[in-house]
Amino acid sequence: MKNLNDATQENVEFMIETIKTKLRMATGAAMQASHFNVEKYEDIKDLYEVVSSKEKFSISEVEALVSELGKLRNK
Repeated sequence: MKNLNDATQENVEFMIETIKTKLRMATGAAMQASHFNVEKYEDIKDLYEVVSSKEKFSISEVEALVSELGKLRNK
């Protein structure tokens, strides 16, 4: 298990890639890990923990999670 206690860009990118994989995002290519930065670390980590805690997601859950992820992207 990766140590996610430190707010680093590397950890942000790891969490974003894990979220994309777990949600099987069709638009994953548009959601580049580099479009997120450390300033939103705690929010990204919270989302990562939600995604990591579940095995399967409904369509509405995926849509809600992707929407939240989109809000955390750099503008």
